[in-house]
Amino acid sequence: MSYAHTIGSVRFTFPTLADLLAKATPARSGDQLAGIAATSAQQRIAAQLALADLPLTTFLHHPLVPYESDEVTRLIFDTHNPTAFAPIASFTVGQLRDWLLSDHATPARLTALAPGVTPEMAAAVSKLMRLQDLVLAARKISVVTRFRTTVGLPGRLSTRLQPNHPTDDPASIAATILDGLLLGSGDAVIGINPVSDNPATVNTLLRLIDHARQRFAIPTQSCVLAHLTTQMQAMDHGAPLDLLFQSIGGTQATNTSFGVSLDLIDQAHQQARSLNRVPPTPDNPCPNILYFETGQGSSLSANAHHNIDQQTLEARAYAVARHFSPMLVNTVVGFIGPEYLYDGKQILRAALEDHFCGKLLGLPMGCDICYTNHAEADNDDLDTILTLLGTAGVNYIMGVPGGDDIMLNYQSTSFHDALYLRTLLHLRPAPEFEAWLQSPHPHQLSLPNLLT
Repeated sequence: MSYAHTIGSVRFTFPTLADLLAKATPARSGDQLAGIAATSAQQRIAAQLALADLPLTTFLHHPLVPYESDEVTRLIFDTHNPTAFAPIASFTVGQLRDWLLSDHATPARLTALAPGVTPEMAAAVSKLMRLQDLVLAARKISVVTRFRTTVGLPGRLSTRLQPNHPTDDPASIAATILDGLLLGSGDAVIGINPVSDNPATVNTLLRLIDHARQRFAIPTQSCVLAHLTTQMQAMDHGAPLDLLFQSIGGTQATNTSFGVSLDLIDQAHQQARSLNRVPPTPDNPCPNILYFETGQGSSLSANAHHNIDQQTLEARAYAVARHFSPMLVNTVVGFIGPEYLYDGKQILRAALEDHFCGKLLGLPMGCDICYTNHAEADNDDLDTILTLLGTAGVNYIMGVPGGDDIMLNYQSTSFHDALYLRTLLHLRPAPEFEAWLQSPHPHQLSLPNLLT
């Protein structure tokens, strides 16, 4: 089945649904690298006009990746909720955009709609939206998750305290944790990217965070971002694991390149839940315990993209996340490099797309607003992205000392950036963490106390 649109006397034809989506995508270097991007602005506009007239039901009959060979596709189709989809079942992609921006798309209706939206629908409608549309539509959607803190409530902005160190030195990590806590960071998670991916390191770092948490009654959760199997081994050895982490992608082949499958994630999820780190309560009967990270370009870098544009594949990764009801989902938007998002403008667009698509699909979206040092971007770009995501209602951002991660060697947002955004937009930390900040406990914090 092909798709076409005529502009003036020129007829543009798109032989497949994947080609239509790719050609309709705003320009980015990753799609150009893959050889699937529009070759002219005129072709892109024709694709967007053809996409606007496409019935949403098309995505329920034409999988982008074959159902028989891809477990992510099977997950998307097998878990689609026709009842939730019914209110928009007669819409085209363009009509969905108009509805999302209308007063009819209330927060309650958007929440109810989420199980009926497929990732491809979300990606498609985002391609027709300008930046202000992505901000406005996402702003309406609140996705709230709970572990020891409640993240995603309206009027709140949380942070991941990211105390990475190039040698996993406990004293240096503790010093960064102290710095972040005193600046109001860490209510989403204290999450460490370890240099050494082994169970002993994971255990040591988790015990460091857990010691500080218990000693000072800090309402937060810990995570060491090692591979899923490493965390499973650490749990076997008694590690006090709160949130279970894994990077995920939008195709089975991408996840295979990460060394995971849906079954393996499920096994690890059940193992982590058996630790019962936060017992269920009437207010929180099933604590959210998973932390997923994603990023546009991961499928292309693994040669697992099936000639599908990177933004659509990013949205498909959110189907994997949604299946497991995570505590946190983080698009690490500029980390993979300029081969996929060349400059600040492309990173900005991708950040707002990812946030909108994730929220539309019912996910608790955060963003690592970042760039690598060889990208055509700087801290002015980060300030712009930070401010727009704040107005769009992002659940959480990163807190890195000075905005410079000395282990991963990239630029992100700092503890002070979170304070700027909270002050500017009158946002507050998670309620449990805010109450802790106002208690006597922070005044007792010191580096020796964190280590002993």
